[in-house]
Amino acid sequence: MKQKKKGLLRRIGCVLVVLALLATGWAFAEGAQAPQLKKDLVVLFTSDVHCGVDRGFGYVGLKAVRNQLEREGCHVLLVDNGDAMQGGPLGLLTQGEAMIELMNRMGYDIAIPGNHDFDYGMERFLSLTEAADFPFICCNFNREGQLVFPPYIMKEFDGVKLAFVGVTTPQTLYTSTPRYFQDENGNFIYGFMQGNDGADLYEAVQRAADDARSEGADYVILLGHLGHDAVAIPYTYADVLGHTTGIDAMLDGHSHDTSKVVMQNRDGREIIRQASGTQLEGIGWLRISAADGSLDTGLYTWSDPVPAPKLLGIENEMSAVVDEAQNALGEWLNTKVGVSTAEQTIYDPTAMDEYGKPLLIVRVSETNLGDLVTDAFRAQSGADVAIDCAGSIRTNLPKGDITLSNLLSIYPFGNHVSMRQITGQQLLDALEWGVKDVPGGFGGFLQVSGLSYEFNPNIKSSCQMDENNMFAGVTGEYRVKNVTVGGEPLDLERTYKVAAMDYLLLNHGNGFTMFDGGKIRWQSDDLDYLVVARYIRDGLNGVVGEAYENPYGQGRIVAVEESVE
Repeated sequence: MKQKKKGLLRRIGCVLVVLALLATGWAFAEGAQAPQLKKDLVVLFTSDVHCGVDRGFGYVGLKAVRNQLEREGCHVLLVDNGDAMQGGPLGLLTQGEAMIELMNRMGYDIAIPGNHDFDYGMERFLSLTEAADFPFICCNFNREGQLVFPPYIMKEFDGVKLAFVGVTTPQTLYTSTPRYFQDENGNFIYGFMQGNDGADLYEAVQRAADDARSEGADYVILLGHLGHDAVAIPYTYADVLGHTTGIDAMLDGHSHDTSKVVMQNRDGREIIRQASGTQLEGIGWLRISAADGSLDTGLYTWSDPVPAPKLLGIENEMSAVVDEAQNALGEWLNTKVGVSTAEQTIYDPTAMDEYGKPLLIVRVSETNLGDLVTDAFRAQSGADVAIDCAGSIRTNLPKGDITLSNLLSIYPFGNHVSMRQITGQQLLDALEWGVKDVPGGFGGFLQVSGLSYEFNPNIKSSCQMDENNMFAGVTGEYRVKNVTVGGEPLDLERTYKVAAMDYLLLNHGNGFTMFDGGKIRWQSDDLDYLVVARYIRDGLNGVVGEAYENPYGQGRIVAVEESVE
């Protein structure tokens, strides 16, 4: 009996030792070791393609890079970090269908939604994701608290498990069309774990990373559409990485930058964040070494204005597919509308940003292109005033012949123009909301026609926003001063007819809720770019001339740099 008791105690003791060793991560099986890659694994990633399948590297160049890496013996995955389906004629005129078909042919393995992928409406977005041959993932996109997509997906190579976690900016609620996320009563039923000063978003990412580790992930890669813009705080990539653990690297998009950043996570561990720019000017990569399991990221870049496939004569299985998609639209898009005697711009003609690119100024100041398009809205609607949020104006109008393709590149979102009767107070609130982030850029900065105004960026903005970042009032001194309409001082009690895109005027785009209650007086059947085309053709007799030659506009918006005590 004593012998049996001693044997039982020995067995219990062994079990306790094993459990203790397991708790410290010790591999107890003889010769056991962590799985190791037999060849390098490369994750190629794109972001903010915005239908630019023939820009930069193009899909033909992207396919060539993938093919070459596979010939070199690497495992290769291809992922997209959002905003692929919208942003150009190819997406707009097919409501995103052509882009999904091309991504299927490209052989994408994983995608996450970007904020502009919702611009065709929720029903259309969900149908496009169902048509994809690859899964969409996102740990924070939900309907009434229930996730719409899986929070992460696991991929395995040579026994090594990689978990990819997806996350999309909560800015989506107001940078796409807010109405698309609401029910018929205007209540938000879709969300992105917004609010609570970012804590809910961080918790969603942490939960997905923890669950992936519990499932056996050797690496956890965060695929993000978050970006670095200050206006997005507390939802930037730095906010998320700084409040989470267990993530090995982040591949990011949304802010169109190309930065590689090494920063510390919540536990002080260094994490790489890599971005890839926009419209295939860059192809991001993450490589995991078979030799030692180390991880690094980088970027293949193409800055020449001539796309890589054309300049280098690259042809592969994507060449005919891309050409077919583009040629189907070509003849109509090349229709000439008029001519411009100067470039109509959204950029400063001389200043450069920190990345050596022309400085985007349309989101902080007046430009001649902003003047042109708002004049078109006012003329075609018969409004007293026209406004347009700067984030809707996407590119320059070159000097020379103007085609429908040019105008569609400026306005790729497919909005209609409406006119609403609102009070002077509502108009003042809209202008104040537009300048709330200056000197930082804001997509809701308003270009204007029929009015002028000054603003003082040294006055601290007192604009209030609700939990969904929508306008909720102004509590202090207004930055906006000396507003005139038709040369007369703005009357806060009077009503004015104001023209703008539905996105802005009717659907709370960029958080503009102050227009609610105003009577709708007119809505265009044509899309925004056709409204501009008609103004150039009929209102300007086909010539965008001297009145629009100054890149800084006609003096409608003036920043007054007065010091504030």
